[in-house]
Amino acid sequence: MAAPSTSFALSACLFSPRHLPKPESSSTLHHHSFPMLGRFRSPQASSLPFKNVGGPSHRPSPARKSSSSIGGMGLSTRFLQVGSDEVRSDRIVSVKSAGAETGGTASAISQKVFGLLHLLVSLGIILAMDKFLKKAFVAAAIKFPSALFGMFCIFSVLLILDSTVPAAAAGLMGFFEPALLFIQRWLPLFYVPSLVVLPLAVKDIPAASGLKICLIVAGGWLASLTVAGYTAITVRNLVKTEMIDPEPMAKPSPFSSLEIWSWSAIFLASFVAALFYPTGLGTQARTCLPFLLASTVLGYVVGTGLPSGVKKVFHPIICCTLSADLAAFAFGYFSRSGLNPVLGYYLTKAASNPGAGDILMGFLGSVILSFAFSMFKQRKLVKRHAAEIFTSVIVSSIFSLYSTALVGRLIGLESNLTVSILPRCITVALALSIVSLFEGANSSLTAAVVVVTGLIGANFVQAMLDKLNLRDPIARGIATASSAHGLGTAALSAKEPEALPFCAIAYALTGIFGSLICSVPVVRQSLLAIV
Repeated sequence: MAAPSTSFALSACLFSPRHLPKPESSSTLHHHSFPMLGRFRSPQASSLPFKNVGGPSHRPSPARKSSSSIGGMGLSTRFLQVGSDEVRSDRIVSVKSAGAETGGTASAISQKVFGLLHLLVSLGIILAMDKFLKKAFVAAAIKFPSALFGMFCIFSVLLILDSTVPAAAAGLMGFFEPALLFIQRWLPLFYVPSLVVLPLAVKDIPAASGLKICLIVAGGWLASLTVAGYTAITVRNLVKTEMIDPEPMAKPSPFSSLEIWSWSAIFLASFVAALFYPTGLGTQARTCLPFLLASTVLGYVVGTGLPSGVKKVFHPIICCTLSADLAAFAFGYFSRSGLNPVLGYYLTKAASNPGAGDILMGFLGSVILSFAFSMFKQRKLVKRHAAEIFTSVIVSSIFSLYSTALVGRLIGLESNLTVSILPRCITVALALSIVSLFEGANSSLTAAVVVVTGLIGANFVQAMLDKLNLRDPIARGIATASSAHGLGTAALSAKEPEALPFCAIAYALTGIFGSLICSVPVVRQSLLAIV
């Protein structure tokens, strides 16, 4: 008895006005939905089920009554079947949706895994190439920067492939794109170690000499900016080359909260472990490496997330440096070893016993190699504006080197300190290669001065360019990169993307040309004579 009553209730629900068709379509409903009823009724009977041909007072016969009952039951059964089909189709759709979601999740995971492997392979090749070139140049006693030679080789290969097999050049660029984005994303971090260990680098420098160095750095930045900018404007007015749109530059992804929490967990766990097991990883430098590296990365990630107004006076690199120094101070305090030994663990300059700073600075060679891909991508722009770019870079590089030597001599700065700050406007990786060509130079001071120059440029370059009335994007980009290298480039390009290609080109070419002229013995001797 339960089944008929359930069927009746469900039929009554489905026969409600919401589910029934309109009256004028009732005949169509009977004929098309229930073809078996056509054997028992005429078309008139279909439209008037209770009216017989014999007259209006004639009651339905038992057979006709039973047939209408059958029709009613058939109708109810039909709607039940429709309902069960709908339920079955809903289940199929839900199963398909669940399968699609599962497939989509698996596909996303596989893409992430593939992307990570792609990054590791492409970045690993660049790092391995840099390491191989360094060893080869040391074995051959060649003083020319090995990474710079590698950059020329990569750039030449790309040009040859582009002229012979363009698809191969495009494929090579695409293959190394993840590594280039990684380097671009973390580029400021590779400059930080020199600032972190600055207390060790300047502890033996007299205060008067430190003040003179600050004067040269600040005044030299402004002078280099002015010379490069006005040189570019002058040449541009002579050649009158119209600007073209540069190639689009890919941007690295922003930092996520997962990265912050992951590095925070690494910092806390490794900091506590290093306190209780100072030589747990073999040496104190290796044991301190995880938490010192994590503190540096955390400082940078947090610094990049600060409001733009705060970052004008508190650059992410400053935040990064303070974070690493505070971590070193805290460990020195709790372990009762003091700050200086921990800073010594941060940058050991020993390949067999590296610290966090050695790991970060190990990427500097890959930064130089990446210049080849940046220049190749903007090769049309370089060719079109070669006169402005090369003239400005050459003039500003020579001016920067010789003006630093001359001012150092005029204000009475010690010769070894003056030599150490000669490449103040050249990116750290190449600046360290340049000072290695001079005897008695303080490489830690060199790196610190270069980073401080970049910080000055990053904070004040846009306002100073406006005051100097340098409005042209080419002049602004070249002047910024020629005076404040990578940090100034990052600061300006974030607000003026149209100047980014010229920043990137001048940033690379300034270091390249500075390294080339300092590799010439006559130039080195003339600089030493002035000093």
